[in-house]
Amino acid sequence: MPAATSAAAPASAATLATADTAAARGRLPERPNIVLILADDLGWGEIGSNGQRAIRTPTLDRLAAEGVQFTSAYSGAPLCAPSRCALLTGLHAGHGTVRENPAGGPQRSLTADDLTFAELLRMSGYRTACIGKWGFGPEDPDHVSHPNARGFDEFYGYIGHKHAHQYFPKYLWHNREKVRLNGGSYAPHLFRERAVEFIKDSGDRPFLLYFPTNLPHAPSAVPGDAGPYEKRPWSGPNRRHAAQVTRLDTDVAALIRALRDAGVAERTLVLFTSDNGPHHEKGVTPELFNSNGPYRGDKRDLYEGGIRVPMIAWSPGLRHRVVRRPVAFWDVLPTLADLAEVPVPARIDGLSFRGLLTGGSAPEHDHLVWNRPRKMQAIRKGRWKAIRFDPHIAGAGPHGRIELYDLRTDPYERRNLAAARPDLAKQLLARLDRSIGPDPRLPYGLRTQVRAGEIVVTLHNGSAEPWRDVRLSLDGERGARSRKVASLAPGMSISVGFTVPASGGITARADFRAGGRKQVFRRAHRALTTG
Repeated sequence: MPAATSAAAPASAATLATADTAAARGRLPERPNIVLILADDLGWGEIGSNGQRAIRTPTLDRLAAEGVQFTSAYSGAPLCAPSRCALLTGLHAGHGTVRENPAGGPQRSLTADDLTFAELLRMSGYRTACIGKWGFGPEDPDHVSHPNARGFDEFYGYIGHKHAHQYFPKYLWHNREKVRLNGGSYAPHLFRERAVEFIKDSGDRPFLLYFPTNLPHAPSAVPGDAGPYEKRPWSGPNRRHAAQVTRLDTDVAALIRALRDAGVAERTLVLFTSDNGPHHEKGVTPELFNSNGPYRGDKRDLYEGGIRVPMIAWSPGLRHRVVRRPVAFWDVLPTLADLAEVPVPARIDGLSFRGLLTGGSAPEHDHLVWNRPRKMQAIRKGRWKAIRFDPHIAGAGPHGRIELYDLRTDPYERRNLAAARPDLAKQLLARLDRSIGPDPRLPYGLRTQVRAGEIVVTLHNGSAEPWRDVRLSLDGERGARSRKVASLAPGMSISVGFTVPASGGITARADFRAGGRKQVFRRAHRALTTG
């Protein structure tokens, strides 16, 4: 679908690309800073570049006009937690740790075996921050699912899923400490301020800023009135929802402005997307805004409207292009690894789309898979998409229901071809069944364990290529001994024990070569405890 313009005037060019970089577009910097902005329940059609007319999103429209617009980007799931798990880990919801939202009990957490893109980039030298909605409990500062334990040096925001529904919270978390608030502060404003400060303090090291805002999730809460929408003949929730979306757009503008003010925009890639399709909660009616664009369904659905999401990549060095080839949330981790020039973990579901950012080639998926246990599953292979509804779903019948669509001729999923093409539906569902199972990954990266007066440093080669000239060491060790090996094959590991330092922190180090590049992984400890 051709990109459309928003009803609002575009943002000033000074906040985005500048004239002196226009001729040089088409390149990405080496090991760029990464700003990954994740909206919460923002529909594919809720930004002007995808056809929105009623809600103003001038900054996002300009980003799309200057950068790379993905028109067939897919979330990890049609709802929050499993979608974010896919984004962070590179595994779709048929393999990932978190495959469903909390429902009547504690939510499943990330584990010590989960490698996030933040852990990967931090090991390779990036400063990392998560500011906003983490979305995985429990609210335990020492739990392995805590953002600080899963690769983020800096965390500020909500840990749990339900807490993030409070726009004027009584507390937020700063790293492992609970920060009390008076209930009068608007959380998205606090997130924006903290993110701008992180960018200003960027220094010389590359950084990763993961900015998972809770806008525009229900309830439709904004400080004050609905601004430019206050006099629209809509319901209060719809007016405030529109204000939330425009507020999100202004937050994106603030981050772009901070990148320019800090002098790092030229070395930064901004990636914007949403965790699933639009919601219809707390009085919001997405039909009013055509929030899912031309697509069927919304949040919680595996129709295109529930899982097709806006995605924009922007950097001053990129040329504008529209990418219609499908990409998915589980492609983000390998793409960030590729950009950071570190070995991509093996046995994940994602494929790097770095080449698509600059007009080059990139590997293509044989198929894409979505999985909601005991509810519904879907598979897309080329032009064909099959959806299987579990008998537990109302209206699915005692044996469930199968639907089949040809997305080339029917992208809006209006003509169910399952009865006309039963053999094709059967083949797709068999492939879907083979794609769901336990976590297939290999252990990856640098890990440490303190025991019996020594610290054991282990390097796991969880990539698909050999790592050569491997050397393990420990910064500041007493009576240290290093260990070297000529080559560490995929799936293999090497360990060495060091005497624990008498005081201070610990930083383990691994030097090796992979893909023709020198690699350095580091792992630091905040205390002498098992890591």
